[in-house]
Amino acid sequence: MANNGHDDRPHLPLGLAKRGYAGVIHHIAAGDASSALSAVELESRLIELGFVEGARVQVLHEGVIGRDPIAVRVENVTIAVRRREAMAIIVA
Repeated sequence: MANNGHDDRPHLPLGLAKRGYAGVIHHIAAGDASSALSAVELESRLIELGFVEGARVQVLHEGVIGRDPIAVRVENVTIAVRRREAMAIIVA
């Protein structure tokens, strides 16, 4: 994998990131999320939404109740995602 300038940053699930966080998607770990969807289905849906390796991501907003859902910008698209499903998106 090419060095994209983020390899030295700690990896964390996007679901733990706070408002204002900006990073790059490292990989999808759908088996680690507590989603009602199967790991295969969750990974497929996240990829369809644009959560792909190397994409820039920023947390824009957190919901009022339990900070859920979160609004994130993936490249130039804004998407709302449940925090528990965002746990499958590993960023750095």
